Amino acid sequence: MQAKINALLEEIKNYIPKNSVELEEFRINYLGRKGILGQLFEDFKLLAGEEKRNLGKVLNELKQAAENKILDFKDSFTIDEVKTENKNDLTLPGNYSPAGARHPLSIVRNQLIELFAKLGFAVADGPEIEDDWHLFSALNFPEDHPARDMQDTFFVPASDGEQESEPLALRTHTSSVQVRLMEAGKPPFRSIMPGRVYRNEAISARAHCQFHQIEGLYVDENVSFADLKQTLYYFIQEFFGEGTKLRFRPSYFPFTEPSAEMDIDCQICKGVGCNVCKYTGWVEILGCGMVDPSVLENCNIDSKKYTGFAFGMGIERITMLKYQVKDLRLFFENDFRFLKQFIGEN
Repeated sequence: MQAKINALLEEIKNYIPKNSVELEEFRINYLGRKGILGQLFEDFKLLAGEEKRNLGKVLNELKQAAENKILDFKDSFTIDEVKTENKNDLTLPGNYSPAGARHPLSIVRNQLIELFAKLGFAVADGPEIEDDWHLFSALNFPEDHPARDMQDTFFVPASDGEQESEPLALRTHTSSVQVRLMEAGKPPFRSIMPGRVYRNEAISARAHCQFHQIEGLYVDENVSFADLKQTLYYFIQEFFGEGTKLRFRPSYFPFTEPSAEMDIDCQICKGVGCNVCKYTGWVEILGCGMVDPSVLENCNIDSKKYTGFAFGMGIERITMLKYQVKDLRLFFENDFRFLKQFIGEN
């Protein structure tokens, strides 16, 4: 009898019914009044005392195994059959899927594109791996500029067996797209260039080795610094609100002259002071200036006839201020607890 019970336990363990009909046949075969277990319990009554004590436990284990097998499959078969028979029954509970959300950087990027589109700016794009001409030389970067050094830029080695005519690098700014745009066409140009850029920087709450920029370029006849200021005034008031304070500071960039940086009052601490504004109450959000005539000439544009302005900003910095995020690293960690806060934003 012991051997028979062991064989039945193994049979139950390996049995997998295909549907509820087979499961019911299994139940009748094992647990029915005239089933296998019923016959075993009848035989069990005839055993002697010592043998009955030894087999009682394993016989109960056999019964429990059969009952568990039925419970394991009963509910799943019932749900599947109800769904099959009632495919269009709208009263059945639906399959819940958690709501998704756009990444905050994508939200702000799209908002910036839409905002500048109202001023007539189209969107231009370019490669993330660039040559020296488009990344540095055409933009007036001198040969000894720090951006050309390994400690500031990620250079891309040539493939095995290949000799590159000039070094390639992961772009450090989207200004390279401006060069490609001007080389490929004729003025007027009015475009923005959103995209990912890379710099060899230590990762911190305020900086990262990869981030996103959006740059703007406007080239036409009689473009002035006043046009640049009015464009940026409009951007700040539309994006951050009419009460936002801003200021321009003289600066230097190789590809613009004159150049400036623009600050706004910190949207996180409201000017009181925090780690984002370095406790000054002001945050630098973009660099800008008039396109240097030599850059226009490098792109075969007559600098005596045409002038232009350019500006560039980090999308992460704008997003931090808009949503009052104090640590830039949160945008790259894919933490759902952080990202789910943006459900409903667009």
